[in-house]
Amino acid sequence: MVILTVVLIGVCIILAIQYIRSILAIRSLRRQLEEIERGSHMEIGAGCRQREVLALCGQLNRLRQYWFQNHRQYEKAEKQLKQNITGLAHDIRTPLTGAAGYVQLAQECEDSSKCEHYLQIAENRLKELGDMLEELFLYTKLTSAEFEPNMCELQVLPLLSECLVGLYRQFEERGVSPEVDFESEGFRVRADEECLRRIFHNLIQNGLVHGGGGLVIRQRGCCISFENQVSETSMPDPELIFERFYKADLARRRGSSGLGLFIVKELAQRMGGQAAAELKGQMLTIRLEFPEVG
Repeated sequence: MVILTVVLIGVCIILAIQYIRSILAIRSLRRQLEEIERGSHMEIGAGCRQREVLALCGQLNRLRQYWFQNHRQYEKAEKQLKQNITGLAHDIRTPLTGAAGYVQLAQECEDSSKCEHYLQIAENRLKELGDMLEELFLYTKLTSAEFEPNMCELQVLPLLSECLVGLYRQFEERGVSPEVDFESEGFRVRADEECLRRIFHNLIQNGLVHGGGGLVIRQRGCCISFENQVSETSMPDPELIFERFYKADLARRRGSSGLGLFIVKELAQRMGGQAAAELKGQMLTIRLEFPEVG
């Protein structure tokens, strides 16, 4: 009986010691977590060598590392978002201010031909603004999980021709004409008509606004390529050209939202296609590839 009592007392003492160590370890962990909550980058350490406490410390350190990485990414994204919002505000204000200025000039001008010229420039500025707002609206739709393209079989060349005709005046103003070279005039793809129209419009507009020469559009097999020279002052980075709000050096002064090519790639992928860019010297080539029909 005495032996049993001694054994039980010994067991109780051992359990009490382990309990006290566990309490102290938990308190130590809590204090360390409070330090981390206040902004410390310390690594969590165990106050004892118990297996479960060591495992808990390891898990907490992994969570700590994951949290710090996410926090850094969040701060980086927030900083980028603020820069993008500032840039967009500038982009929207530029054509709006320009249009207002030319309207004022037209109001003060007594020469009818000059007045008409000023109003035409104001109209062009407002059209730039309208295109930018339309791209922003489409961007918000693309970021929604509910966006679904309405897929059907389309003949590509007539749709492309419509887009080129719609931008005829801009080609005329720049003194260039597009070259269209289709291997098959009956080339068809499965796509959403409005989405494909927007892709063509953005790629043609990109060649007009940022290009330093004529635009060549070629179709070979399932691939459609848009080729144009770019000026030395606005050489794009093919690795970044499809990123949201990406702009080459001089693009911001030329009525661009920086979303045009991002929308091109996003729409192409939503329809089962691909978009890629390549720069050789001063020749920029953007290729679209869709599964061919028939």
